[in-house]
Amino acid sequence: MAYALVTGASRGIGRALSLLLAQRGYDLLLVARSEAQLQDLAREIGEKHQRQARVLALDLAAPGAAETVATWATQQTDQLAIMANNAGYGLWGRFEQLSLAEQQNMLQLNMHLPVALTHALLPALHRVPKAYVLNVASTAAYQAVPSLSLYAASKAFLLSFSRGLRYELKSSNISVTCLCPGATTTSFADRAGMGAELQATANKVSMTAEAVAEAAVVGLLAGEAEIIPGMLNKVSAGLTSVVPKGIVEKIAAGIYEKYL
Repeated sequence: MAYALVTGASRGIGRALSLLLAQRGYDLLLVARSEAQLQDLAREIGEKHQRQARVLALDLAAPGAAETVATWATQQTDQLAIMANNAGYGLWGRFEQLSLAEQQNMLQLNMHLPVALTHALLPALHRVPKAYVLNVASTAAYQAVPSLSLYAASKAFLLSFSRGLRYELKSSNISVTCLCPGATTTSFADRAGMGAELQATANKVSMTAEAVAEAAVVGLLAGEAEIIPGMLNKVSAGLTSVVPKGIVEKIAAGIYEKYL
C-alpha cells in the first residue's frame, strides 16, 4: 500500500492533511515533535479509516533532522507516494528586535528542512508509478510583510523552489504542488507571538484547517502547481501582482505593525 509522509503532522493543517490522506486510502508516516499527539492521531487514523500510521517524534529544526526522517521513512516503506512538507512557523515582530537565533531556527524549519528532505527522498518517490510533493507555504509568499519579514521571505523561497522543481520534474512521475493558505485557525498566531487583538482580527477571515487541507488534497492529486484556498485569499494574492509593492507593504504594515 502507498504511504504518505507528513511533517508537522500533530496539529493544524498537518493533522487534517493526515486524516484526509488516510481517508483516501494512504497509510501514513507522521513526524512532529510531540509523540503523544502523534500517537493520538495514529490511533484516530486506525479507528476512523483503518489505515496504518507510523510515528516519529523529532525536533525537525535540529541538525540532521532531514537525514533522520529520510532514513526512517525509507526503512518503513518502499512505496512512498506523497511527501507533505508542512512543518514550519512564523515569528511576529521587528527583525532587529527579535532574537537572531530564533529567527534562524525558523528559517531552518521553513526552508532548509523541506529542501534537504525533498532532496533525500526524491529517489524513493521516483520508484513508484505516481508521486506527489506538497510544500506548505502561505499567501505571505506573494508579498513582503513588515513585522513578519523573514517568515514571508521564507515562504516566498518555498513557493519559488516548488515551481522551479516542478518544472524540472515535469517529465517524471513526480508532481510538485505548493499550498499557500491565508489565515487559518491553527496555533500559528500563538507560536508567532501575536497579541490577542491581532489574533482576533485574523480570526474574522480565518479558514478552518480542515477546509484548507481538503483544498490541498484535491489540488495535490489533481496535479495543480499552486493552491490558494478560499476566494478572499485568491483575490488578495492576485492583487499583489497588479498593485504597486509599496502600497501592498503599507497595507500589510497597517494590519500587523499597529499592534506592536
